[in-house]
Amino acid sequence: MPLAAFPKCFLKALCIDRTMTPEAWIDLAAAHLEIDGLELYWRFLPHDSPRHLEALRRQAERHGLRIAMLCYSPDFTQPEREAWRAEIERARWAVEVAAILGAETCRVLSGQARPDLDVPMGLRLAAQAIEELFPTAERFQVKLALENHYKDGFWQYPELAWQQERFLELLSLIPSSPWFGVNYDPSNALLAGDDPIALLEQVKHRVISMHASDRYLEGGSLTELRRLAYSPQQGYAPFLRHGVIGQGMNDYDKIFALLASVGFQGWVSIEDGEDAEQGMAHLKQSAQFLREKMAKYHLP
Repeated sequence: MPLAAFPKCFLKALCIDRTMTPEAWIDLAAAHLEIDGLELYWRFLPHDSPRHLEALRRQAERHGLRIAMLCYSPDFTQPEREAWRAEIERARWAVEVAAILGAETCRVLSGQARPDLDVPMGLRLAAQAIEELFPTAERFQVKLALENHYKDGFWQYPELAWQQERFLELLSLIPSSPWFGVNYDPSNALLAGDDPIALLEQVKHRVISMHASDRYLEGGSLTELRRLAYSPQQGYAPFLRHGVIGQGMNDYDKIFALLASVGFQGWVSIEDGEDAEQGMAHLKQSAQFLREKMAKYHLP
């Protein structure tokens, strides 16, 4: 089970301020973290330049690193047919970008839970869109990983399939395929009011990758978080925080024991922290914690 890192703490610098480049993130991670690969977020990539993408892949490889996943955020609950079709085309492009980078997986989502969206219709739209991506995934040899996700930081509304019941319903609508599986995130289950272990029990045979994260609330409650989630806002609720893995609300002994029981061999990607000043120090702590747990449960 290889270990990767995602630059959660540097997303503002990478995506908004543009004070950090993808090249700088690759060099920084390689210099300071004992990891096997990197997860890259689509918003900070030169997605219109295959040559630039290939150069990023080669740079990572020179450091002995692989690109584990392209973290993409398709919005498949678009109510207008033309907009929905455009999301599918952009997702096809994302799969190709993942392949250029050498990534094994491309993250997919359901889409935003818009206030006037009919839930069954939204789930059907998401399922159909993901199924339409299967031929592209097979062509480029990239697996689609559906995450039990809370909310893309640049979205106005949270995920339609955020909570366990809807997530499992969406999964039931998507046919089995060697090019499709689950990207499991235990913290997102906590935020949805679900038991992360109970969710993992339901999906463990379909998990192909994992976001290792820990969350804590600072000055708010889960009840308030869920209320705010369905009000128009940009990004996360202000009191929702990522923390050092192993210091939050998740039970990683139970998580890794379950994954080991089904022979999980996919990537685990560290999603840690939002404080850029402490970012690398926290990532180091998280990496050390995860390495110890992986060894304890005989996960390579």
